[in-house]
Amino acid sequence: MPPTGTAMRCLKTSSVQQLMGRRSGVAAAVGQRRHVAQVTAAAYYSGKDISPPAKGHHFLHIDDFSREQLLAMLDTAIEVKARLKSGDNSFKPFAGKSMAMIFTKPSMRTRVSFETGFFKLGGHALYLGPDDIQLGKRELTKDIARVLCRYNDMIMARLFAHEDILELAQYSSSPVVNGLTDYNHPCQIMADILTVKEHIGRYEDVKVVYVGDGNNIVHSWLRLAARLKMEFVCACPKGFEPDQATVAAAQAAGISKISISHDPFEAVKGADVVYTDVWASMGQKDEADYRRQRFKGFQVNEELMRAAGPQARFMHCLPAERGIECTEGVVEAANSIIFDEAENRMHAQNAIMMHAMGVA
Repeated sequence: MPPTGTAMRCLKTSSVQQLMGRRSGVAAAVGQRRHVAQVTAAAYYSGKDISPPAKGHHFLHIDDFSREQLLAMLDTAIEVKARLKSGDNSFKPFAGKSMAMIFTKPSMRTRVSFETGFFKLGGHALYLGPDDIQLGKRELTKDIARVLCRYNDMIMARLFAHEDILELAQYSSSPVVNGLTDYNHPCQIMADILTVKEHIGRYEDVKVVYVGDGNNIVHSWLRLAARLKMEFVCACPKGFEPDQATVAAAQAAGISKISISHDPFEAVKGADVVYTDVWASMGQKDEADYRRQRFKGFQVNEELMRAAGPQARFMHCLPAERGIECTEGVVEAANSIIFDEAENRMHAQNAIMMHAMGVA
């Protein structure tokens, strides 16, 4: 059980209001996608100003961690994956542990990968959907955090507003893992770079070209590029660029070559990875027809993959809308590694959870 009493951090409301106020400009930029160029964010999201849990640490953004810490997590993922693949069922670092999983956004991969992974390593995961929890509506988010952390050793949340994951972490004495927000998707990108290592042989010195909307996937790739050396290009239509503050922070880190392009055929030349995602994310489906018009020319098809070169692998975080952002032929091609990528969600998250709980 998580500690109570003096170990429980009951922060003043004013401190969270101050925290949220610093980020209000970013929320406006990433909570709702616009059809014009994005305004530079007023602040840069960070988990470093949130007190750590009583034991372990929260996992909110990739660049809350050092290069060495990230590589240690990835090494753990490789090791634990090998044990599970070998049929070794004796490794149970989560024995006797429980995890609450909050979903305001439904997802097959996120739920199954977290729940199955936690179970395989000896723990019990409890699913809490929109009918069970309504953050900030039926009950204050800070109250939900302080209740759940007294029952559970970890909280994982897949949410709309990024401020909600920050507030959960602010008030929880158990580690909080970010399963996705409108702003970022750090667990996915940890699985992605693990897959890159398996197929290309290295974490760094790779060229990753994302073709499509400058969304939460792009933000997490940018934050990874602030820690691991790579060339990262986002090729998108004008008006659909990623958050400017996130781009600027990745460039300012001085580790990777970062660029934004509006020419996908030029961008993908020499790419090790060509990556895409749906053009209309959850909460944007009413814009689907408009976006299809704006994203014409940005489909990942056989012609674009030929422009990238024979070395290029195709990646997609799934679910894919075949025939829209990518073609059937690209999805099913020999250089498509999307299902290895999907499997690695579980293995990367197992390692993230182990490090978050301090049992790695």
